Formats: sequence, structure tokens, C-alpha cells
Amino acid sequence: MKKISGSSLSRRQFLASTAVSILFTSTSGSLARSFSGQLPWSPFAGDPPTPVRPGPWLFFTHDEAQTIEAIVDRIIPADDLSIGGKDAGCAVFIDRQLAGFFGNFERLYMKGPFAKGFPQQGLQSPILPTQRYRAGLAALDDYCRTTFSGRAFSALALPEQDKVLQELENGSIDLDDADTKTFFELVLQNTMEGFFADPIYGGNKDMVSWKMIGFPGARYDYRDFVGNHNQPYPLPPVSIMGRGDWGGKG
Repeated sequence: MKKISGSSLSRRQFLASTAVSILFTSTSGSLARSFSGQLPWSPFAGDPPTPVRPGPWLFFTHDEAQTIEAIVDRIIPADDLSIGGKDAGCAVFIDRQLAGFFGNFERLYMKGPFAKGFPQQGLQSPILPTQRYRAGLAALDDYCRTTFSGRAFSALALPEQDKVLQELENGSIDLDDADTKTFFELVLQNTMEGFFADPIYGGNKDMVSWKMIGFPGARYDYRDFVGNHNQPYPLPPVSIMGRGDWGGKG
């Protein structure tokens, strides 16, 4: 899927234009602490992210994982610019996020009322990401098996997968009780997050997206290059965990 909804943007332009917002928008956060007669923090304490390790799926079932891997690979297909969404770890990123506090919105106010807000306010809904994914993937599987002679989404030919995703995006597919467009927008958003987020969260394998767009990553000092306007940054990107050639040290 090189273009989204007939847009004239190239894939590189599309990904680069979303990178800034994704890099500074994370599904993680910090737990709020209240004052109770003492300081709400202790010196040298922190809340660092736990590195995602290879292993079995934590949220997705086997069938769900096959579907989501196929989806992220069509949203970000492999080409001469980068590896595809599956190999970049986007599905793993989504799985670990759903298994964490993002999946149940543990750190958000969820008491309602849930009136329809403005687009800049984000989704206003009591439906949790875990519920939206589970219902959406099940409904998508039912639709594909009914429409394509018993074949699941992951078993469809690539042009068929693209057609289904385009219909999900424009809302022309009825997925029963699932909100089709909202489901697609959530998957699209989380796929981009997985592609551009720090590799510590399971996606962006080997910092592939950062290398593609020239993002330097979590480097602490740019003073030697701050005056080099309109020049590519010459050093390789650095993850929160460091670089592989540093032995995993930051």
C-alpha cells in the first residue's frame, strides 16, 4: 500500500510527515503521585521502560497475530527504503502495548461522560483498546471468510488484502458491532507508533525507520552539529538502550 486513500504523497513523504508526531507521542506515561506529607519522588529514582524481549504473544492469539502481522506488512510494505512492518516488529509492539497499561487505559480517566468530542480531543469512548482489537479482528476474520471462500485475511493475495484495508479505511465494510473506521484508524496509528518508536518497545528493529528518515534518536549532545543547517546528521541513531555495536550500553 504505497499511497493512503489516493493521496499523492509518496511513502517516504507520508512516513516522514508522521514521524515527528509519533516520536513525541507515546502510549506510555508516568504514574501520578500525590503529596502525603513527603516528597512525591526520591533522588535518582526513575521509571524507565522495560525492554521488550522476544517471546510468545502476550495479548494476541495465534490467529489474531497472523492477521495483525499481515495488516502491518501491507500498511508498511517492504521495499528499497526499509523492511516491512512485520519484520520491523510493529505487531510485537502492538501486542506488548495491549498487554500493558495502554490496553486497558489504566492511566486515563475513564469515568465518562463519553460525548463525541472534537478531532483534536482524540477518541472519546468507553471501549478499551483490548476490546476494540479483539472485536475488530474477529469481525474482520468473519468478513474475509464469508467474502473470500473461507480464507482468513492473512491467506488473501496481497491485492485482496489491500482492497480490504482500503475499504476498512473508508468505512465501506460493515464489521457488525465493530466500529470499522475507528478500528482501522487505531491499527494504523499503532502501526506507525511501532515503526517509529524507540526499539526498546519492540518495534523499529535496528532503528530502521530512524535510519530511513535521518532521525538521530536519543543522543544527548548535538552541539557540534547545531550550526550545520540543511545538512544530514552524519552519525548513526542511538536507542534508549544504546547501539548494538556498544554492547547494549547507552
